Amino acid sequence: MDIRGEPRYAGLRPRFLALVIDLALLVALFLPVTRLVKGVWIMGASDHRWAWGLFITDPLCLAFLAVMFLYFVLLEGLVGATLGKRLLGLRVIKEDGGKPGLLKSAARNLLRLVDGLPALNLVGVVLILCSTERARFGDRVAGTRVVHSAVVRIQTREATG
Repeated sequence: MDIRGEPRYAGLRPRFLALVIDLALLVALFLPVTRLVKGVWIMGASDHRWAWGLFITDPLCLAFLAVMFLYFVLLEGLVGATLGKRLLGLRVIKEDGGKPGLLKSAARNLLRLVDGLPALNLVGVVLILCSTERARFGDRVAGTRVVHSAVVRIQTREATG
């Protein structure tokens, strides 16, 4: 929050950088696991099990998708920030300022599928750039926002003491 008690919404750049950090951490986990399980560092098309045309049904890939989803849902829902967001001083909040909880976090993260349309997260990018609250579709539906947390912490300390 700023001096007036208004939240300082995070724009595109810090949110993108936080996502890059989070994905780098996940890749650092996934690469050695892939090497152990599949015998390669990076899986090519021939390393996957393809059951239904273009849909990847390889158990390892499905496990990675589940880990990624849980990483974002659990950390944002329970702590308020992923490691990338925390490193950049960001956090996810409900519209009233509290932690989003698991349900809102799951909703905002499931809706990354919509924000990613048609490609390169264009829907999410346009909505963040055009919104005064810098909210993508998932944030709007879930009732969450991404804010700069350092300012919130300072305001909280001032209010209590």
